[in-house]
Amino acid sequence: MEEEGLERVHIDLPNHWAVRGETLWATPLGNDLYQIENIPCYAYGLNFHDVVRAKPDPDGILEAFELVELSGHRTFRIFFRKNISEEIQDEVLSLLKQLTISYERASKLYCALDMKPIGNYRTVYNRLEELDKQDILGFETCEARIEGSFDDLPEDEEN
Repeated sequence: MEEEGLERVHIDLPNHWAVRGETLWATPLGNDLYQIENIPCYAYGLNFHDVVRAKPDPDGILEAFELVELSGHRTFRIFFRKNISEEIQDEVLSLLKQLTISYERASKLYCALDMKPIGNYRTVYNRLEELDKQDILGFETCEARIEGSFDDLPEDEEN
């Protein structure tokens, strides 16, 4: 999908558990700065409307390499259990919307959630924790794992 006025910015994720990189839509702001325009599904320490610095690599692909400004948005990711019907998933997502959450589906069971700056992080976290205990979903918070990087920790450094 082409978005008028937006650029595709790539995030390299060599240590990530699911993918090796993610491409996000971003608004060019000048001086190699770009505002992220969708919810990151895999990158850590990066949120909707954050501003990153990116430069073209030798192949001309814009690569984000620095977080310049936080937007105040927060990202969570949820993984619905395989036995959870689409109807129940929709009910859960509808309830989360009431907590200032919007979302993007990465797959049938995996969603990235955006909490607006006016949202209450603890309330959202507690609700996700309740849903996890009910065995409806698993979730993760998306704070940076490695300082100065959007990547996950290497496997040998986890826990």
